[in-house]
Amino acid sequence: MAESVSPTPEGPDFSKGDGLLPAIAQDAQTGDVLMLAYMNAESFAETLATGRAVYYSRSRKRLWRKGEESGHVQLVRAVYVDCDADAILLKVEQVGGAACHTGYKSCFYRQLTPEGLKTIGQRVFNPEEVYRK
Repeated sequence: MAESVSPTPEGPDFSKGDGLLPAIAQDAQTGDVLMLAYMNAESFAETLATGRAVYYSRSRKRLWRKGEESGHVQLVRAVYVDCDADAILLKVEQVGGAACHTGYKSCFYRQLTPEGLKTIGQRVFNPEEVYRK
């Protein structure tokens, strides 16, 4: 198990948010927001140690190494912490072109319009082919 990251002015404060902090993944080149996930101290430490994005899956209740099933890993290029030390921003290089498990480049591929949700993104891969179980 990775060492706990203690709250300091230089890092996230995992005593907030019941130990889980929101983490935004942003494309380092384009600035596109790719996804929102959560990190705990262990996933944050592994991310720093490996240079690959590691999150905490609330549904699986375990570490989630981005791309462990799909191969679409996120190579971390920079890490930012907000002013309250309770949110994390990862600037990443998205390998495989898609961050979203539904096959889109970004998880934010739908826009709310007066008519409802409108798909504005293009699918990069077919999830049925990537996530065969």
